[in-house]
This record gives sequence, C-alpha cells and structure tokens, in this order.
Amino acid sequence: MKTSSNLRLPKNTPDLRRIGHFLLKFSRLAAACLIWTGLSAVPVFAAPLQEPVQDPASCSLLLSRLDLEKPGLEKVKAAVNHPEIAAAELLAFYRSRTSVKHPVDRSQKGASRGNCASNNDLETADQALKHIFVGQPAYPPHFCGEEINWGSRPVPDNEWVWQLNRMYFWDAMALAYWHTGDEKYAQEWCYQLTDWVRKNPRDEAHGYAWRSIEAGIRGYRWTGLFQRFIDSPAFTPAVLVSFLNSCYDHASYLMTRYTKGSNWALMEAEGMAFIAFTFPEFKAAGSWKEEAISRLNQEIENQVYPDGHQRELAIGYHLGCIGWFDRTLELAKMNGLEHAFPPSYRSTIEKMCEVPLKLGMPDGSNTQFGDSWKGNPGQNWGNLKRWAKTFGRDDFLYVATEGKEGKKPAETAFALDKSGLYSLRSGWDKNDICLVLKCGPDGGGHCQPDNGTFELYAGGRHLMPDAGSYIYSGDPVNRAWFRQTKVHQTLTLDEKNTSYAPRLLLWQPGAKLDVLVVENAGYPDLTHRRALFFVDRKYFVIVDEAFGEGNGNVDIHFQFAPGAASFDHQQLTARTAFEEGWNVLVQTVAQDGLKMEEEEGQVSFLYTKKEPRPAFRYRLRKETRGVRFVTVVAPYSGEAPDIKVKIMGKPEIGGSRLSLKVSENGRSKRIGYDFSTN
Repeated sequence: MKTSSNLRLPKNTPDLRRIGHFLLKFSRLAAACLIWTGLSAVPVFAAPLQEPVQDPASCSLLLSRLDLEKPGLEKVKAAVNHPEIAAAELLAFYRSRTSVKHPVDRSQKGASRGNCASNNDLETADQALKHIFVGQPAYPPHFCGEEINWGSRPVPDNEWVWQLNRMYFWDAMALAYWHTGDEKYAQEWCYQLTDWVRKNPRDEAHGYAWRSIEAGIRGYRWTGLFQRFIDSPAFTPAVLVSFLNSCYDHASYLMTRYTKGSNWALMEAEGMAFIAFTFPEFKAAGSWKEEAISRLNQEIENQVYPDGHQRELAIGYHLGCIGWFDRTLELAKMNGLEHAFPPSYRSTIEKMCEVPLKLGMPDGSNTQFGDSWKGNPGQNWGNLKRWAKTFGRDDFLYVATEGKEGKKPAETAFALDKSGLYSLRSGWDKNDICLVLKCGPDGGGHCQPDNGTFELYAGGRHLMPDAGSYIYSGDPVNRAWFRQTKVHQTLTLDEKNTSYAPRLLLWQPGAKLDVLVVENAGYPDLTHRRALFFVDRKYFVIVDEAFGEGNGNVDIHFQFAPGAASFDHQQLTARTAFEEGWNVLVQTVAQDGLKMEEEEGQVSFLYTKKEPRPAFRYRLRKETRGVRFVTVVAPYSGEAPDIKVKIMGKPEIGGSRLSLKVSENGRSKRIGYDFSTN
C-alpha cells in the first residue's frame, strides 16, 4: 500500500476532488495490513488505486525530445498542443510498434505463462511487492520503507546501495508478471518506477544512484522491463512519460561519461546503445547509437588481449565483458545494423569465449584469481553450450555436455601468454587433474599482486584454491588481507607484496611432460622465476628461484582447501587429510637453513563469507645472490606417492639450464629445460 505523495493534483482542482483525493490517501493507509517476518512486522502494500496525474510540463518536455516526423507518430504530432492526449497517442504507438526488435520479444508473453520464472524469481518479486529489496545479494533482503528510501544503507558496504539502484529485483517482478499474469506485479513496478524517477534527480545528493555503472546497467535492463510491462493496463501514459524522460536523462548522462579501459566503459556503452536502439524516436538516438558502437569497437581492441582474456584478469569480469560486448552486437543484428561492427569484433568475442574452456576447472567452475569467486560446479557449461551453437564449436559442446556430444578438445595444455595465464590438465573428464598458473601484467583494481600463484584441482576436488577476495568495500581490513601476496601460492621477500613485471621464458607442452617457465621481477632488487613441470600428467615439480641483490627472508607459500591436514616439519611435507577421495602432497627438497612453518590461512568462496584453511611456507634466509626451492606437488587417490627429486650438477640460479632427476616409486627419469639457444 502506498502513500499518495505521487498523486499530485493541479492547483485548480475543485475542492470536492481534493476532499476525495485525501479520503483516498487515508483509505489506503487504513487498508495496510501487517505480516510477520522474523522479529518485525512489515506492511504489505496494495497496488496503486489510480495512476499519477499526468504532468503537462513533463509531457511537453518529452515531446520536445522526440522526432515527431518519424513514421507512426502522426497522431502524436497532431496532439502536440495537448500533451496529455499526445502521451496517450504515444503509448498507443509503442504498443502497436513492430519495427524495433529486442531480445525480450513481447509476442512471447502468452507462451511464457507458467514457465519463465524460477521459485527464486517469484520469492524475490513477492518480497519486492512489500518493499523488501535485494541489494548486494550476499546480504539479507532489506525493508526500504513504505515511502521507499532508495538510499537505504543497512550495511556499511556501499555495494548494497549501489546494487539496490540497479533494481535487479525488477527483473524478477517482470518474470513473475509474465509467469503468472498477475497484474499486481505490473502495478507495483509502475509505482516503483515513477517513485524512483521522482526521488532520484541526477544531482550531487543522489550520487549513490547516478554512478555511470548503475546508469549503464539500468539503461540496458530498463528496455527489457519496458517490453515486459508495456501491455499492462497499469502502464499508463503517465508512466510512459516518466519512463521515457528518465531513459533520455540516462542516455544523455552516459554520453558524458566514458571510463576508458574498464568494464565500466562497456556497461556505459551498452546502456546507451539499448536506449538508442529501443527508442529511435528520440532526436538524439542516432548520436547515442553511433557513440555507443564506436566505444564498443574501440574497447574490444583496448581491453582484450590477443589471447582472448579481458585485461582485468579476473574471470568473473571476463565473463561479464563477453556479455557486454555481445549483447549490443546481437541487438544490432536484430535491427539490421550488424555491419556497424567489423568481422574482427565477432571473432574477438569467440576468442574470449575460449577462455573458460581453456582455464576452467574440470567440474565447470573457475579459478578465483583477483576479484573472482569459483562459482558452482557446471556454471561454465550453460555458456559453452550456447556459444557452441553461436560459433559452431564442437569442442565447446563436448565440454558443456561432459563428453556426451561434440568433439573432445585436441589439446590439454594452454598458454594465454599475453595475459599470463596457463593451464595444464591430464584430460577432459571432471575427475582429471588441472593446474592453472597466473603470471601476468597489472590488471588494475580487480587484480591482486599474486604473480606465480596457481590453483590445483584433481579427482573432483579443489585441492589448492586461490584465496579469493572476500569483499569489495565496507571492510578495508579484510579487503587488504586477501590482497596480500603471501596469502597466495607464490614467493615473497620479507612477506612484502610484489609488483607486476611478468616474463614468459619457456612454454613446452608434450605428451609426457609439460614445461612452463615464467619470471616476475616483483621487487626492485629481486626476481622470482618459477619453473613448472607436469610429469606424466600425474604430478608437478616446481622449481622456484629468487635472484638479485635483495636479501632477507624468502618464502614460498602454499594453501590447501578447508579441512584437515597433516604436517611433518622434519620431512618438510604437508598433505590434506580428506578421508575419502583425492588428496595432495607437498614436499620440498631439504637444504641447509630451510624451515617449514604454518601460517594463517583463509579462503572466500562467496562474497562476505570466509573460512579457515591450512596454510604453510618454506623459508630460506637469502644472503647471497640467489636461493632455490625444489618442491613436489602431487595429487593422489589412495596411498601418497613416493617421489624424489635431485638437482643434477650445479646449475646457476637464474641461469638458462636446469636438469633434474625425478624418481617415482623407484622409477627414474630426467626432466629440465635449456633455453640458452633461444
């Protein structure tokens, strides 16, 4: 039930009508009922009993923004001196218009009845009817008041109020409307839309609602909401005027904001493009469209490395960028403007779609490097299945269907050398071994100082996951903790954070041995070289070298998945202790002065959620030009393998040659590298 602050009557309204208006207001308040939600009573609101009275000034403003010479707007133009009539004619035009295509197809409304909303959508929509909104979804839904407070901050984390003003719950209301046909969802959405527009002018006081990222997200999503709600009786001329004027304000604002090189730039451009394509009747629509397409064409060149990864090097943002690039291309194709994007644009998107295949874990989840979370098993498969159809890729289909369809990828080792991301796997079954290593450039605010780190998966288990990031804002202490180099599986000097200075020295995949050698000059006076050998597609030998003038405590850090672990400080071994399934053994070669010490370990698999896990380090005191660690990382099922490694000869630390003798259960072989001739 709403108060009637949005029901404003003209000053010359007769007294009797004014009396009726106020009776209506108080009858609505009297009609409110309460539901019990946990420990508090929350009002349940009835749908508005009448639409907001049309504001002639807002109508005239909208008409001045439209090109009334466009075909189909003849009746609107004829009524230009009677704004309320013109608004009604404009609504009739949009309800009958078929010239503009949109991914949300209004003709599918009837066919969607009963099959387009999930239980979660329905729950979210029903809560939204009561003004119980989802902001950042890691936090509980929050009651934002009978008179909605769009600046509500129930938690210190700014992400909550920012995401509140993206109104993802409106999408749930739209799906619930098509799913059930119940007009209460449309009535309430129309109320909330006009309420938000009225309460959130674009000014300094409402900065929480008018960051360019939120404006871009709304610009994209609102066009879909328009498609779903416009045929409702609740979508009146007054609602149309409020909606279109706000769309115009959004697009005009986005024309002035261009966050180059960031994922924000893509959301800004997408929002502007969707408004321009959906509402070509705006006089400025052509310039918005041209600018949005120009930005997307420029950003796909600037933000995507030749190997296909988006420059921020966080898989969640990479997947988001695929959508931001692709949706506008598909919208352009639907409306006959595919030629506005060069062929290279589409081929780059396809290259981006290869990344989750190459770097994804065998269970369909992802690595947690940077501001990313691994997600649920199988989360990549829906995307890969869709992309398989789009690009005709049998390898995508094979992975998406767990080998039931398509064709197995020809390779098991992948180097994204510009991004500095490398994956080595034993096969394409969900129980196979997979290690993904990162040693790349600075990806910006969503990247972490973690070059050299890796994640290990085997036997359906994430045995050595990355720490993740836990939170964005509102908790600077925990934000900083998860961004330390020492909480990643890499090398530090005196536990200080490193910088980004990556270099690929060798990439040599093979049938029985994969070899990767990378360097990161992460300190002004110290370089970390990590050589990774995947032996017989069963276990890994890692050689870490630290060389340069910098001296101090040199550590290599390792972390396990949450759970029990055992440590043998004398034998320099650590292993997970899961009672069933796969485990992992980590053992370094003994040398004078080397110590093994346990450390604080934490991992975050969900935003604002963290849990302890086993963590440890091997430490050497560096007082010479260089130190070297030789470590076995062996996933296994059943008994732990007996693997020994010996350095052959006296290779120079930081040199171009290295030879090792590896013995597994008594059987020996030589591994190493030599890039002296390269």
